Amino acid sequence: MKKLHVKCSVFVFCFCAAHPFNHLIDTLQTEKNKAKKYFNPQKLGDPKYERLPFSIRVLLEAAIRKCDGFYVKQEDVQNILNWEKLQNEAEIPFSPARVLLQDFTGIPALVDLAAMRDAVAKNGIDPNLINPKCPTDLIVDHSLQIDFSKCAIQNAPNPGGGDGHGATQRSVPGRLSSRSSQCGSSRGGCSKGSCSDAPSKQRCFEMELIRNKERLQFFKWCSKAFKNVSVVPPDIGSVHQVNLEYLSRVVQESEGFVFPDSVVGTDSHTTMINGLGILGWGVGGIESEAVMLGQPVSLTLPQVVGCKLVGSISTLATSIDIVLGITKHLRQAGISGKFVEFFGPGVSQLSAADRTTIANMCPEYNATVSFFPVDETTLKHFKQTNFAEEKLEVMESYLKAVKLFRSSDDQAEDPHYSEVIEVNLNSIMPSVSGPKRPQDRVPVTCMKEDFLSCLNEKVGFKGFHIPREKQGILVPFQHEGTEYTLSHGSVVIAAVISCTNNCNPSVMLTAGLLAKKAKEAGLTVKPYIRTSLAPGSGMVTHYLNASGVLPYLSQLGFEVIGYGCATCVGNTAPLPESVVDAIKEGDLVACGVLSGSRHFEGRLCDCVRANYLASPPLVVAYAIAGTVGIDFEKEPLGLNAEGKEVFLKDVWPSKEEVQDVEEHTVVASIFRALRSRIQKGSPFWNNMDVPDSVLFPWDPKSTYIRCPPFFSKLSKEVSVPGSIDNAHALLFLGNKVTTDHISPAGSIARISAAAKYLQSKRLTPREFNSYGARRGNDAVMTRGTFASIKLQNRLIGKTGPKTLHVPSGQMLDVFEAAERYQRDGFPLIILAGKEYGSGSSRDWAAKGPYLLGVRAVIAESFEKMHKNHLVGMGIAPLQFLPGQNADSLELSGKERFSISLPEELTPQQELTVLTSTGKSFSVVTLFENEMDVAFYRHGGLLKYVARSMLQ
Repeated sequence: MKKLHVKCSVFVFCFCAAHPFNHLIDTLQTEKNKAKKYFNPQKLGDPKYERLPFSIRVLLEAAIRKCDGFYVKQEDVQNILNWEKLQNEAEIPFSPARVLLQDFTGIPALVDLAAMRDAVAKNGIDPNLINPKCPTDLIVDHSLQIDFSKCAIQNAPNPGGGDGHGATQRSVPGRLSSRSSQCGSSRGGCSKGSCSDAPSKQRCFEMELIRNKERLQFFKWCSKAFKNVSVVPPDIGSVHQVNLEYLSRVVQESEGFVFPDSVVGTDSHTTMINGLGILGWGVGGIESEAVMLGQPVSLTLPQVVGCKLVGSISTLATSIDIVLGITKHLRQAGISGKFVEFFGPGVSQLSAADRTTIANMCPEYNATVSFFPVDETTLKHFKQTNFAEEKLEVMESYLKAVKLFRSSDDQAEDPHYSEVIEVNLNSIMPSVSGPKRPQDRVPVTCMKEDFLSCLNEKVGFKGFHIPREKQGILVPFQHEGTEYTLSHGSVVIAAVISCTNNCNPSVMLTAGLLAKKAKEAGLTVKPYIRTSLAPGSGMVTHYLNASGVLPYLSQLGFEVIGYGCATCVGNTAPLPESVVDAIKEGDLVACGVLSGSRHFEGRLCDCVRANYLASPPLVVAYAIAGTVGIDFEKEPLGLNAEGKEVFLKDVWPSKEEVQDVEEHTVVASIFRALRSRIQKGSPFWNNMDVPDSVLFPWDPKSTYIRCPPFFSKLSKEVSVPGSIDNAHALLFLGNKVTTDHISPAGSIARISAAAKYLQSKRLTPREFNSYGARRGNDAVMTRGTFASIKLQNRLIGKTGPKTLHVPSGQMLDVFEAAERYQRDGFPLIILAGKEYGSGSSRDWAAKGPYLLGVRAVIAESFEKMHKNHLVGMGIAPLQFLPGQNADSLELSGKERFSISLPEELTPQQELTVLTSTGKSFSVVTLFENEMDVAFYRHGGLLKYVARSMLQ
């Protein structure tokens, strides 16, 4: 145990008299700057360095610079240098330069730190010692909901009165006016006259402030109370956009040294930053807390797949089409957990924005990063974004000095890769992806045929199994006094959102020019379609407006509703009741089309079963068509005022048009304006009062922010977890259970366990908000664990957030069953199939089961990030032996399970599970290293870190 105490001391560093790699320190001389120091890996004198992939060179530099003999040892540096031999074998540490948080996943991390301050203070330790050691930025961007879009909108809420998610009326300093509350009614929407006084964006922002005032106050307190925490307030931009436009540095400077910028973020699409040559990837809130507190990320030295791009890009293909094409190639190649690095002559054809869009989709083909080394295109981008000339000089000089700058035309610079996959850009044509998974790519020319086949196929990732006699059904309905019809394939949601595309001016301007041409041709979008435009930042609005296309997008219903994640995280306002009724009446497969990166069934809206990812211009095109069941080559988008057919080719802008507009509108002044806006903040944020205290003053009445119980009964000594005896299976799940299933981010259903809790606090359904917004309240999030309406639990044999309480035979909410099991003293496990925990990184997908009493998850395989989260919460991830699963072992899920855990656990250890029926089988612990074992023995990473303070 003494050894364990030493290992977990995350605040004690071994500062040697001399850095072990002092001899590698070099001096960077530039024309306009003073000399700067840096560690030069080339001075190792090892020819292996120049054969390393560029992304591995970044890992090597960090290991050299951070080598302290404690967290990072000299042998770690040598292991990275020997990457070709040790890839996929050696475990290495990585200390990123900074941490990036978005508010949904960031708030639990900061709530935990605030609770940790309380815990150490109760044990006589100075709470001021609890601060992030690594610079941490939090961007408030996920709380935006689309309450208002277009001018006359069904179900438009009153900003003061609520909308099914909001709050009761209260004033918001500096933002709300009495006029704001005059627009809207409980169900009927608002009149055009009143809406003209309060644009959709302003009204959505006002609702965001009202709903999330407690959360925003907590964020501002954090920015004042914690050192090394910076908060970007709401209405600035999405986390990825702000990271790209404002936070990215490529080369960092600290304490007289320059070194590569790198980042880990609490969002799986943090990989977007790889497009600028900055190494970064998504981690969970639990791992991010460890990095914030000074602990490196532990990872297996990765294999690096070289993706060679050749050929020329089609004039009709956008970066989104390239993304979907590359996604399909890499998904088929089976690169889960690997790094991908792009090279080849095709790379030079991609703008920096194209590269970041491609890198954004990295999680969809299960790679860890998708890295584009810095080259002339990257430098051109930073010149355009108003980087200071001195910084550009340092950046270029440093990167060339340490061989991190790449010339795409010099094949001699090509590193050695684990394998090479070639993608011919000639083969990539306009495509969409869906109806339920991003890897299911569909050429636009085949879209109509593919959708019809989906109707016929059995229920699955590509099927809905609609009887043939019902596939042609038309359901009439009334909307705003006019009759329309819906059918299978009707588009009811069309959203251009921030997650993937808004960093890319070319695709956004293509959408805007298409809208202009369509409007001029007399085309419109049906008013019942829920359309929205949520730019990644004010910069996008700026260039859309400067180019003159924004009014045309607005006229088609794509009005700017705010800056932040919206539709892709389920923040679409309710569809008109008449539309919902028509969908239910005909049991229709209605469709959503969005330019995002997440589109699982039911994620956008409960009643919308088919969702497609598409480029922004195609989102606009499908909105105009009103259906995905259209062949754009043979069928018109619609008729103009003279009754003439207008085809997609008639309104699709040429690449030359787009490039001309982009060159004249996307200029450095826009980026200067963004920086100024971030630095000034909003009146609401600046005027918000927060307590000036070291410890956060928890409000017992708050339903948003609550001190979590993770540190209850915290002691200096480790209570080693014993064996798991007579455990019940809380759930018996199948394959591909996502973190959305485990911990939903969307709206809180009125009949859920979380709703019952909120109602007990005297909140009405209109004040529930969403699970994402309430991630700072463990009582809500624990009740929301496994609350997805799409959860398929084999213990009950149907879809829904229920389970069987085996002793009583009752079917209960998952929370109620877990609560009863805990009251009766039964530990719990979960049985699952393949890829348990896939999808977005979400720490509550591990925290929730922990608070429900789950001690272990037995599955055929795990998504690596979620597996790490389970370990970080003290839940044992156990894997069936190869060739075995619950079915082959004839498990019913109703047995009781006993798992013998030895006192000295080791990584990848085989354990025996004995069931109450007398059957036994073996499982393997998925602890990767001794650190994982230490986390588990401590009861999770949070207790591990807090206990280190007490010791």
